[in-house]
Amino acid sequence: MIVPFRHFVSSVAALLVASSCAGPGMTPVGPGKTVESPSIVRSKLGRYIKHVVIIVQENRSFDNVFAGFPGADAPTFGYMKSDPTTKVPLEQITLKASQDIAHHYGDAVTAIDGNNMDGFGTPLLYGGGNVGRFAYSYLAHKDVAPYWTMAKRYVLADHMFPTILGPSFTAHLALIASTANLSSTQSLENYPTSEPWGCDAPSGTQTYLMNNQGSWSQGPFPCFTTIATMADTLDAAGVNWKYYAPAVAVGGNVGGQVWSTFDAIKKVRYGPDWTKRVISPPQQILADAQKNALPSVAWVMPDWAWSDHPATYSDAGPSWVAAIVNEIGQSKDWKSTAIFILWDDWGGFFDNVPPPQLDFRGLGIRVPCIIVSPYVRPHVSHTQYEFGSILRFTEDAFRLPRLGAMADGYTDQRAANIIDSFDFTQGPRKFRTIRSKYPTSYFLNAAASMRAPDDE
Repeated sequence: MIVPFRHFVSSVAALLVASSCAGPGMTPVGPGKTVESPSIVRSKLGRYIKHVVIIVQENRSFDNVFAGFPGADAPTFGYMKSDPTTKVPLEQITLKASQDIAHHYGDAVTAIDGNNMDGFGTPLLYGGGNVGRFAYSYLAHKDVAPYWTMAKRYVLADHMFPTILGPSFTAHLALIASTANLSSTQSLENYPTSEPWGCDAPSGTQTYLMNNQGSWSQGPFPCFTTIATMADTLDAAGVNWKYYAPAVAVGGNVGGQVWSTFDAIKKVRYGPDWTKRVISPPQQILADAQKNALPSVAWVMPDWAWSDHPATYSDAGPSWVAAIVNEIGQSKDWKSTAIFILWDDWGGFFDNVPPPQLDFRGLGIRVPCIIVSPYVRPHVSHTQYEFGSILRFTEDAFRLPRLGAMADGYTDQRAANIIDSFDFTQGPRKFRTIRSKYPTSYFLNAAASMRAPDDE
């Protein structure tokens, strides 16, 4: 049996060597890799990249989407703690497979099992019963063909890790703030006791906190004033941004409530950004791209039916992502755009790479990340990225300050900059349409499901 922990230790050692060997004007970004000084990085990014689009899908591990991908760290087998010497072949499943696997903080710790990555069969199914071998599965290639096409034509990052162990609530916060800390020693974990996530939650809703000693406690109502987000720095710099999000049915609100992690940021929820920059329905990104009217920075959340979340009984997610990429690719904005496609958390599915534990919160279990831009060459990047890497790239592209100190939990300070996957010495590549099952018109005409893409 290959013991993943040894690979982890080797990677850490390589990182320390890279840190000590970086030359003048160079900054270490990962095992054996360096990039140019921050001033040079910002100059290059600002010259070529005018639009950053972050497309977020739901609940899939890297191996669940890309097992067997050429050149990637993506085996087609794993191991189970109950029989640690026997390979478990990954079973092919479809996007319409109905099982939804528990994937809370504790489930992640169980799955990682001291970096052996063999405890994925232990968590429960939400419908009841142990997940067993269903967690050891991969999506049928025909279902995720658009993802594989984009990964082959552009960049597949095979070491992207969420900032925090656990499910979607904290993952989405990290994608706008690079942290879920409420103080230097306390982080939000798991999800609030009631929906929706944020200031619109029912009175009495509580959150969960974990401190740097591993102790848990109940946290405050999820309407936060102490978390700095990209909304702060983008607004201060006058940079246009939008957060495209679905509507969800909440209580008697038949008109729906916008499902956005910014709902948990009091300054945004009760300020002008909520109506000006939090946009619903998410299909508006397609119309904006068609009009060559992309914002400078965009986050795009899916409707439940297009989210890739288990138990949607839908295979529309890859086509939804392809529709966004196709509309941008066919627009005038293509030549100045970087698109990052990633999944918010692992969803309980097997992954073979032990996540480096950089602090008391994580990193979380690995998720897929595809980088699409006219300024990348086709390759698999093995650089260790985290969600803060995408925010760091965005900050450098628009000359924004970091969100806060690493001591306070802001990971955009430490994260490797994804600029190392770009090549600005080449001219912008011509876009080629991504083939998919459902066309753009399918999504433009689709009715909202009024269900949250995730509620964990």
